[in-house]
Amino acid sequence: MEKELYQTLDDSYQEMVDIRRYLHQYPEISFQEVETPAYIARYHEALGLDVKTGVGGRGVVSTLKGRKPGPTVALRADFDALPIQDEKDVPYKSKVDGALHGCGHDGHTATLLVLAKALSEQAENIAGTIVFIHQHAEEHAPGGAQQMIDDGCLDNVDVIFGNHLWAPDPLGTIQQRSGPFMAATDHFYIDIKGQGGHGAAPHTTRDSIVIGSQMVNTIQTLVSRRVDPLESAVVSIGSFVAENAYNVIAGTASLVGTVRTFKEDIRTQIEQELNDIVTGTAKTMGAEAAFNYERGYAPVVNDDESNRYLASIAETVPGVERVETREPIMAGEDFSAYLKQKKGTFFFTGAAFPDREVNYPHHHPKFDFDERAMLIAAKTLGKAALQYKEKA
Repeated sequence: MEKELYQTLDDSYQEMVDIRRYLHQYPEISFQEVETPAYIARYHEALGLDVKTGVGGRGVVSTLKGRKPGPTVALRADFDALPIQDEKDVPYKSKVDGALHGCGHDGHTATLLVLAKALSEQAENIAGTIVFIHQHAEEHAPGGAQQMIDDGCLDNVDVIFGNHLWAPDPLGTIQQRSGPFMAATDHFYIDIKGQGGHGAAPHTTRDSIVIGSQMVNTIQTLVSRRVDPLESAVVSIGSFVAENAYNVIAGTASLVGTVRTFKEDIRTQIEQELNDIVTGTAKTMGAEAAFNYERGYAPVVNDDESNRYLASIAETVPGVERVETREPIMAGEDFSAYLKQKKGTFFFTGAAFPDREVNYPHHHPKFDFDERAMLIAAKTLGKAALQYKEKA
């Protein structure tokens, strides 16, 4: 049955490209998606599938019921864009100022739409039910995944599979891993209140820049001196703002940073020790500081059985040259919310242009990917859904 699926997908590849490029030209950023979910819903409705809109706010869920009994397999794709200006020189460049599909979500959507079309043509032979989850707002916490789960998108689902087109990895590769795969993504805010004054009289001030700098230096010892070297953690300061004239000592400063971890105890430890550093440093230097820590997505932890199944079926998918076990990465994904509820796995499909000297990374203004990766992803997800009944 997968041979028929592969042929249908091959025949529909140009449609997949056309959809992706259309969506790329009209991106909508997280929690502002209006036309994109409407487009997705119309496509599924034209296939005659059962479609629910407004799931969790802006999500779309479509259901294909096979003619034979079997498990319920969910396939997920996200569809939000990023607030980035598109700097590519391509015919399908974004037409929306300040918005860009800079992470491949347009490709994820096109992949799942055309896969739904191909699978719907085989409904007579499908054992079980396939649920197509089109998720909004993956890029911005709290994200759309939990909202859609709370609204019932995983009801009666037995297993869920998700894919990310991954521009840094070679075309033709499937990157997978059982257990921790992507990190928890938290962020924190520090607001320092010192005492400003004239640059010529620093002894009369409480310099917020010096205080903030001391915090930054101490924070950099958290991972190197407080976290077990056999564990993984990242603490980064992304913004340090204290604007003044050249001869004015800043009375206030604001810092923003991110924390990436895989284990809950390490996550909690870093949160507590960051608070201690901020409050302790401020007190020692005669200032005040407010510390706010916000937990984002949990780590993506792949179910071992589901991941081994995915890896095994991917080895025979046309276009897949290698199935590799990769090391975990510190990027995050709210696919983690689905995996906390149901067994399943999340994998990367290599999407680098083989003939380009530079493949721009995700979230770059010139981000792009080799569209042939969509076909590989569709075949892999489709085969995983069709054959899961044999492994359940």
